Amino acid sequence: MIRVGIIGASGYTGAELLRLCGAHPQFEVVCVTADSTAGEPVGSLYPHLATAYSEMVFAPTTPETIAECARADLVFCALPHGASQALMPTLAAGTAVIVDLAADFRLSDTSAYEHWYGEPHQAPDLVGEFVYGLPEITGAQLVGARLVAAAGCYPTAASLALAPLLEHGLVEPGMLLVDAASGVSGAGRPPKPSTTFGAVDSNFTAYGLLDHRHTPEMEQTLSMVGRQPHDDVSVLFTPHLAPMSRGILATCYARPGPQAASGALPTARELHDLYVARYAAHPFVTVIDTPPAT
Repeated sequence: MIRVGIIGASGYTGAELLRLCGAHPQFEVVCVTADSTAGEPVGSLYPHLATAYSEMVFAPTTPETIAECARADLVFCALPHGASQALMPTLAAGTAVIVDLAADFRLSDTSAYEHWYGEPHQAPDLVGEFVYGLPEITGAQLVGARLVAAAGCYPTAASLALAPLLEHGLVEPGMLLVDAASGVSGAGRPPKPSTTFGAVDSNFTAYGLLDHRHTPEMEQTLSMVGRQPHDDVSVLFTPHLAPMSRGILATCYARPGPQAASGALPTARELHDLYVARYAAHPFVTVIDTPPAT
């Protein structure tokens, strides 16, 4: 069995981790921490997890519980952005595989992190040791990696949609538009004025115009695809908050690239077949015939 620790386990991401780990035949969750719900049984906060975690209680996030989690084989950090940086030197000094689900170690350029997140990085020496965790694009680098920065939600949707087109030279990398809508759970479990029922119900809101933090992550990820890195990737990203609980629908636009411009544009069936072939070996991506829906 693989012993698993989850730091920040009471949020929506932590709850999904608990659900996945609880159903995994080789995972045993041995440590869960959460400041806001410390002392509360897992099954009390999330009744659908009561059977899998009948005796487990959320522990406070203290140096002692962090050290306990660090003794596991695999540790997930499901903390708000910025919080895992302070813990990472301690966690990384151990032998556990660390997967950080926040944005703290996704950007390889610490100056870009400071620009987009508004504060200096607290553990810059560790940034270069993390592998970006999007298996369909960085899978080869993930083999044997001990420190992994899990990809963000919007960047995952946009990068998987655009990568096959960039790889085949069908679109221009310098003119990529991503128009995406997310459910309210993407903002996390703590209540916010913009995510109350009255603010979201029957409403559809654009936010983060021109300065959303996932923009540089999309550009960095899409620059990795293809045989040659793309140095001129530019993304104009407009996120929206949709009146739904979860899910993302991303619609991406681009100008035809040199490969497409040199001859006839591919047909819809040819594009479909291109995506089927690209993701045939990746079981978590399904290419469908009908327009996607959440």
